Amino acid sequence: MGKRKSTSTNNLNRETLIDFCGMVYAVDILGGRWKLLILYKLDGRTLRFSELKKLLPNVSDRMLTLHLQELEKNGLVIRTVHAEVPVRVEYRLSESARQLAPIWKQLEHWGHAHRETMEKEGKLSLAVQA
Repeated sequence: MGKRKSTSTNNLNRETLIDFCGMVYAVDILGGRWKLLILYKLDGRTLRFSELKKLLPNVSDRMLTLHLQELEKNGLVIRTVHAEVPVRVEYRLSESARQLAPIWKQLEHWGHAHRETMEKEGKLSLAVQA
């Protein structure tokens, strides 16, 4: 999101790990609170910024903009600008992002099952419940 100094230990570790394996590369691209959720909400449809914002509770305009820019830069979201007045901008998944759909559907299924297990065991923290 923010700029990292190219010589920082954080950046050097990130660059080394990205080359280490595909899993680290994928997590780096998809990491963050909103990215997977943005992709999930775009699954099978094209949405405008305001429509996406309504589907993502509590995301700020700035954060949504930054994530959409990163997802576009990484080839996961296609941004289409229609020459109208006012300008209409739409977002949709790229083919590469559509290949992730089975993964986030499986993650959603796992999340529901895990939450139920944790609730039954009384181990679900208040932070997760909120």
